[in-house]
Amino acid sequence: MISAVFFDVGGTIIDESREFADWADWLGVPRHTFSAVFGAVVARGLDYQETFRTFRPDFDLAAELDRRARAGRPETFGEEDLYPDARGCLTALRDQGLLVGLAGNQPAHAEATLRALGLPVDVIGTSHGWGVAKPSAAFFERVVAEGGGDASSILYVGDRPDNDARPALAAGLEACLIRRSPWGHILDLPAVAEQCLFRIDSLDDLPGLVAEHNAARARGG
Repeated sequence: MISAVFFDVGGTIIDESREFADWADWLGVPRHTFSAVFGAVVARGLDYQETFRTFRPDFDLAAELDRRARAGRPETFGEEDLYPDARGCLTALRDQGLLVGLAGNQPAHAEATLRALGLPVDVIGTSHGWGVAKPSAAFFERVVAEGGGDASSILYVGDRPDNDARPALAAGLEACLIRRSPWGHILDLPAVAEQCLFRIDSLDDLPGLVAEHNAARARGG
């Protein structure tokens, strides 16, 4: 049975559309051009930062984040960037008595920002705060520890088959892929998707699927 559900952040709980539009503006690149290059980078299976390096070969993310902050244009997100189905899904899973957490690759500012949103979650973890990042095994070991120690009873929900589902499965967790970010629509890894417990298009579907799964397990199915 599933006793804990952890969610990736960007592309799963947070819609990153505005964030990437802000990056295009900051780099002085037309937004549609930035989006097209971003899609090509995802399709090639490259690190997303290669998008920035296409336009600025010497791009350094940490340095650029600092420049944006000093210029009064920091990278950030807020309530308006939550996917409409996020808060309701988290609440419904908690109402089932499950431990609910967020765990994603996020920069230093993100953890405080997520906490300020007052989301109905028990755990908030970020790569910056934990000192480990996906897809490393150490990241998912931390998820298991925060989720109670039994990997097989934890479901990890994410939009990326490469960074989310595949390493979660390798760590012994169950996995759910949500198809909505650029990675969710472009990056197709059938061998990974077939091993996932669930594949969804909306978080609205997840609480019911988890409840059905747990009910079947309780019946011995």
